[in-house]
Amino acid sequence: MKKDFTFRYGSSSVTLAIEEDQIIDTLIGKNVEAIEDLKASLYESLDNPIDSEALRKVAKKGDSIAIVISDMTRFWMRQDRIVPLLVSYLVDDVGFSYDDIKIIVATGTHVGSSVEDLKTLVTEDVYDKVEVLNHDCRADDLVYLGTTSYGTVVKVNKVAADADLVICLGAATYHVMAGFGGGRKSILPGIASLETIKHNHAYSLERDEFKTNHKIGNGVLDGNPLNEDMLEAAAMMKNLFMISLVTDSDFNLTGIFSGHYHTSWLRACEEVRRIYDVPIKKKADVVITSCGGFPKDESLYQGTKAVDNAISALKDGGTLILLLEGRNGGGSPDYFDWIKPLVNGTFEKELRENFTVGGYIFFLNCEQAAKYNIMMYTSIDKDVVKPMGIKAYDDVEKLMKDADLDGKSIYVIPNGSTVLARMRED
Repeated sequence: MKKDFTFRYGSSSVTLAIEEDQIIDTLIGKNVEAIEDLKASLYESLDNPIDSEALRKVAKKGDSIAIVISDMTRFWMRQDRIVPLLVSYLVDDVGFSYDDIKIIVATGTHVGSSVEDLKTLVTEDVYDKVEVLNHDCRADDLVYLGTTSYGTVVKVNKVAADADLVICLGAATYHVMAGFGGGRKSILPGIASLETIKHNHAYSLERDEFKTNHKIGNGVLDGNPLNEDMLEAAAMMKNLFMISLVTDSDFNLTGIFSGHYHTSWLRACEEVRRIYDVPIKKKADVVITSCGGFPKDESLYQGTKAVDNAISALKDGGTLILLLEGRNGGGSPDYFDWIKPLVNGTFEKELRENFTVGGYIFFLNCEQAAKYNIMMYTSIDKDVVKPMGIKAYDDVEKLMKDADLDGKSIYVIPNGSTVLARMRED
């Protein structure tokens, strides 16, 4: 008997009928309660932080404050609900003026946000009172902080480097390169120079083979060179205070962890593991998943985070059915432009010589498509992703027919961008 499963797709949804007796399990993570009173929860976190004095004591009168926030590609964390409360805490409770505060959007290598997007990120009221700036990784006035043990020359945004106090606001979530997002990533890559970012992210590749570094991966922190290098860079920032958010699969805020730039963020990472690590006894022939809808699936670049997570439940050579709208196509030009060297046979040479985040993610997706049968329901042109090895469909019924699911074991993962399956050790 078939059972209907509904998956988020863009701003709408897609329903698939799947044979119930073929489904091993539906992987959804743990149910957690959303925070009802965000102001009370945030203030409690700021006044009783982890391994730090209360923010009202750390922030001294007369200090200049730089608040570092994520850009629109991470709007799902809903920092627009936190920023006004944080600014109010600093101004109304602690006694700072709006002129003491600057907000920096941690773009990394991304294009800076438009005025409209900046207002969305911080709210129009805050935008009218506080100066909001896009970070520029190519700016001429970036400040040198030092060189890490990994040889990364750390240069960062001048406003942040000159500030008396830097408050980073981000979300802990699985990250295929750095293990987890958020935390120290607000500094590197968030407000770092292009050269700093490239050097750090180049550790994603094995030195002697053109493949992903075996030391990195979702949830991998210990021994992960990207993570350890990022931590060293963050440690160079003076007076750094971290606020890490955790969300449920519906993008409701469920946890706020403030304090020391490393230990408070680790607590947030532990909470992510508690919610989203799902133990499994065996891997399946097929995994059917969605990115979780817009904005998680606004582009292939953003949406393939669901691939990174979902394949952990998939047998080698298995089939991944991915629902990814992709209204913005590949996303960053730096992503799809790598199709040219891929087709020309110069991919490895060019990626090693001019490493970019988009280039690595593109490479990773090609690597995944070579190992698994990736079938994607999307608005992206099938001919665009064909060289990558990804099979794209604009007809979901045709996709399901071609997938030929008869007799195959299946995992259903409604939100692949957050849930991570792990083989259970008995």
